[in-house]
Amino acid sequence: MTDIGTRIATLRSERNISQQDLADRLFVSRELVSMWESGRRRPDYPMIRSIAEAFGVPPEEIADLDQIALDELTDAIGGIREMTEEELASAIGDFLRENKGTGSKLFVQRYYFLKTTSEIALLFGIGENHVRSLLSRTRRKLIKFLQEKRS
Repeated sequence: MTDIGTRIATLRSERNISQQDLADRLFVSRELVSMWESGRRRPDYPMIRSIAEAFGVPPEEIADLDQIALDELTDAIGGIREMTEEELASAIGDFLRENKGTGSKLFVQRYYFLKTTSEIALLFGIGENHVRSLLSRTRRKLIKFLQEKRS
């Protein structure tokens, strides 16, 4: 599938909508739309839904939603290059066994079951921003764990 930024730019161009017009519809800055299109930033899933709605297309036409979740994880652990896939899988398993809190449960829902942050928020009865925050903290803990494991 074409990358998200290219897809947004194509849809915008096909509909003769300027970056500023799209930004106004989404209540974001034109600069942010430009960063999405250039690949310097990536919209999260709720924003992809809003972008899709603005263009009148399903979100799946803009992004492979499973790939978004996997990209988040890859971005977080991308610096850990010295581990094989097997070592990485084993280390993540060790991490999850040692960290049994809510963050780890959310981590599994997001990166194993590929649920959206809104689905996880509903499942756990917490706000979507809280889910994002817990996932971010858990990814940071995972990075630290993997770096220590590598040493």
